[in-house]
Formats: sequence, C-alpha cells, structure tokens
Amino acid sequence: MPYTFPKSEQLHGRAKKSIAGGVNSGIRGLEKPVPLYFTHGKGSRLWDVDGNEFIDFMIGQGALLFGHAPEGLAKALSQQASLGTHWAAQSELEIEVAERLQAMIPSAELVRFNSSATEVVSGVFRLARAHTGRPLILKFEGHYHGWGDEGLVGFGTQPEQWGPAEEPARLHPSEGVIPEVLEQFVVARWNDPEHLRRVADRYRGRIAAIAFEPVLCNTSCVEPVQDLLATIRELCDRDGMLMVADETITGLRFGAACAQGYFGFDPDITILGKAIGGGVPIAAMVGKRRLFEKVINGKVVHAGTLNSNPLCLAASRWCLDEITAQGAAHPASLRLLGERLMAGLTDLAARHGVPLRPQGPGLVFHTMMLKPGSTDGAAVDYRDYFLRHDAPRWAHLRRCLLEEGVRSIERGLWFVSLAHTESDITETLQRAELAFSRHANAWQAEHEKRAK
Repeated sequence: MPYTFPKSEQLHGRAKKSIAGGVNSGIRGLEKPVPLYFTHGKGSRLWDVDGNEFIDFMIGQGALLFGHAPEGLAKALSQQASLGTHWAAQSELEIEVAERLQAMIPSAELVRFNSSATEVVSGVFRLARAHTGRPLILKFEGHYHGWGDEGLVGFGTQPEQWGPAEEPARLHPSEGVIPEVLEQFVVARWNDPEHLRRVADRYRGRIAAIAFEPVLCNTSCVEPVQDLLATIRELCDRDGMLMVADETITGLRFGAACAQGYFGFDPDITILGKAIGGGVPIAAMVGKRRLFEKVINGKVVHAGTLNSNPLCLAASRWCLDEITAQGAAHPASLRLLGERLMAGLTDLAARHGVPLRPQGPGLVFHTMMLKPGSTDGAAVDYRDYFLRHDAPRWAHLRRCLLEEGVRSIERGLWFVSLAHTESDITETLQRAELAFSRHANAWQAEHEKRAK
C-alpha cells in the first residue's frame, strides 16, 4: 500500500502555530502532500515519524555525499563536541582543512571559511568588485548563488518577465530586495558562447566577475556545451574579470578537484559548501593568492562569528579525507550508479507512456517531464527548460514516488551518494514501477475526465 503521513500532517499543523509557515526554508513548504518530518537516517535510507522508510535521493539537497549518519563522521563530531564547539578563535583544525583543500583543488591557493555558501557568495562578489574597481557581476539565467539580494538576480523569472533574449531581465524573485542591487548585475543566457561574447563586449570594462554553476543544477540539470567554460576563461583573461565557479553543489561530488577538475578549467575563485561538511554548516571561499590581498589587509571586510568553528571543521576534515581515500574510484562509481538509475527511469517512462526525460551526468541529474506537444531532447538553458517542463505532472509523479518510498527533490533533481549501492538502485526501480503505474493511470483518468 502507498505510504500515508498522518503524524507529519499533525506535526505540520502544530508547527504552523510557532514557526512562520511551519517550515524554516521556504522551499520545504512545497512538498506534497505535506512537508515530512523525519526521525533518523542511515546510509541511503531515511525514516519519517510515521515509520515510512525511504530510499533517499534528496540526500540533504546534495550535502550528504557520504549518506546519512556515517559512523566516521559521527565519531569526528562527537570527539570534537567533547572538546568544544566554538571558541571564536583559531585552532589547528582550520589549517588542516585549508591545507587539504589546497592539496585537492589546484586553484585553491588560499582559503577563507564561512558558515554558508550564501555568505561566501556575498564575500566573493564584494572581493571581485574591490579587486577590479568595477561595479557589475555577470551571471546566468536560472543559476542560483544563495538566497541573498545578490544571489538570486535572474533566477526564477516567468516568461512575461524575461525580457529580450539578447538582454535578459535583471529581476529578483523576492520582494523587499534593495532595488539598486539589481543594477549591479548583467544577466546572460547559459550555454550560448557567442551570446556571452556579445554581452561581455557590451559591458566591457565594467564587469568585475563572471559567476556560474559549472553544471546548472538549480534549474533542471544542464551541463555546459563545448567551449562555454573555455569562453568564460578567455573573456575573463581578456578583460581582467574574475572567473567565479560556484561549486556549492558540484564541489567534491565531481571528484576531489571538483567540477573544475572534471571539466578541466581554472577559475580564479571557487565557492564551496554542502558536501565539504557532510551536513554541517560550513562553506569556503578558495582561490588565487593575489585575489586575497584586500582581505588580508582589511580593506575588504570578511567576518563571521561562527567562521571556522572547530565542530564543523572536524566534520569537514573527515569528509575531505574520505574523498581522498576514494582515489580514482571517485567519481566514476557514483556516475555509473546514476547512469543506471537514469536508464531505468527512462525505461519505466517508455513502458508506461510517461514523457519523462532524465538528463545530467549521473552524479546528479534531473527528471524533466515534457509538456504535450513539446519537442524532445535535453534542455539547454533555463528558458528552454521552463517552456518544455510540465511541472504539475512531475509534481504528481514525484508524490507517487514518495508514497512508494523513493524520495527526490521537488524540483526534479536527484543526487546519488557514496552510500547508495547497486541493490539500492534495483529496489528503487522496483518501487518506481509501482509509482509510474499509479501515476500513469491517475493522470490518464484525470485527462479523460477533463475531456468530457
């Protein structure tokens, strides 16, 4: 029988009396039929308050690269907690973690820590403007760089807000944003190197940095087309702009050297978060030594009470050592599992007549649901994805999967962790068979009902 969630419904009703909206991050309120409440997780599995067991591909929004509650991480946290969680001062741990990042990532000549990637984004943009003396940051439609005033410019816009293809609108999805912030950005379309060249030429001499997700993971899962990353590097070198890789999601998932090692590019500054802490709040700004001069001399303020606290550093050290220990097996084994899962979902979709199209490199992927009459093929950018993705139908299938014990992210993203196994993939596809069947029958019945 499909899972039900009465205790989660009860807790959510109770939460709304004390917590604004009943959740502590807006996106969590979108989960249907109700935001779930969990008791514990282990490896690839997660259990909710109703006793339902899930094979988890949300995996902490990608932060839990090592799965739920790995024993080594729990031990590292416990040992450090007994010594102290926060001193607002230095510890040898911060040097050890920084040295590990230097050894793993060629572009990481110097490091600074924060508690969240959103904080790092603010620091990086500030540093880029100070270093170059220029006001503008170029970013791409649909790319997410934290939830702050600067990080969401050009994210989540509706078609009527897009503006011309050659000059995408500089809009923010939230009210209350400082209006002048929007004028400090230039927005370009992803995966169009020639368009990017034209935008860079139009604002030449005014752009401090080009910021991007190496793989667009916050709107579908769109890999860069050939020459795009090389074009970004070329333009940055030509015009003295900083190449800023936001590897909050891709960092460590794509290997010890992150997506920059996987794809072979050399950014000036990298934003790291999520997997470097394995589920604890830690993030890092890493980059070329010359760029940190104004941070070192204090002309650019970089601060934070909880920066480099020993509890989070102990977790990060364990995570980095685990990736190093994987050696050449990572990320190849992760990619193979993801590719097998994608192939299995594609087969189920074909057999049940569901227009689902998984896309991505396997390490992370998205399940795009085609609207009736849409052209086939992978999405290439935000606009293409938005126009062809049937969000309501995906939401229905996602709920069916959840009720059969398969958990993915509401927006259609799937993460494979190092805790997932071949047997997990086999079981996932067995459970998904039931979900696809239920979805196809229910969706067809609803379609026939509307046609009458």
